[in-house]
Amino acid sequence: MTDRKDELAVNLAKVEERIAAACVAAGRKREEVTLVVVTKTYPASDVRFLAELGVRDVAENKDQDAAPKAAECADLSLNWHFVGQLQTNKVRSVVGYADVVQSVDRPKLVTALSREAVRTGREIGCLLQVALDAGESGRGERGGVAPGGIEELADLVADAPGLRIGGLMTVAPLTGEYAGRQQAAFGRLMDLSTDLRRAHPAANMVSAGMSADLEQAVAAGATHVRVGTAVLGVRARLG
Repeated sequence: MTDRKDELAVNLAKVEERIAAACVAAGRKREEVTLVVVTKTYPASDVRFLAELGVRDVAENKDQDAAPKAAECADLSLNWHFVGQLQTNKVRSVVGYADVVQSVDRPKLVTALSREAVRTGREIGCLLQVALDAGESGRGERGGVAPGGIEELADLVADAPGLRIGGLMTVAPLTGEYAGRQQAAFGRLMDLSTDLRRAHPAANMVSAGMSADLEQAVAAGATHVRVGTAVLGVRARLG
């Protein structure tokens, strides 16, 4: 193995140990939690190494980085997740490679995703990004729909051709009542997920937790954790 692949293997093993330990502590089975490796700013060669090491789910947050990387890795059996704020003018490109868009947060985006999914004959899984810093209405500092808007947006996705309502996603907020309270934030997301599944039973994905707080997310009941730094290393500062 190359030095870089060795490094990734060691990091992956450490993250795997953390997830496994968190599952034991929460009384959950390890297979209930999917690791999504966030490969933003890292090259396609790293994605290829990760695939060789058994990773099946990778995530990107900027289309200009993701599109060429996904094309270069098109021969790999991977599930691509788009996790960044998505502008409608990038939808055509993103639908070309993403299997799941985790950042659906407004009706206009649902319409654009549906139109493109139908045009290309694809089905796109959609997670609603929930802004826990937005109160019951409005939008979050980093995008997302307020808790009070989940039901209406979920119904839109469920009725949209080419789209599948998969569940909910959140980023631990930096402001508001949940700032610095990851466990409480993820617990709130789980409550919202329970509400969503009453109307949409198949929408059982809950994406929460990153490198620093994956244990709290697993404890709360997250089905997917998005880990970048702990696997790939600290990203170089840009500029």
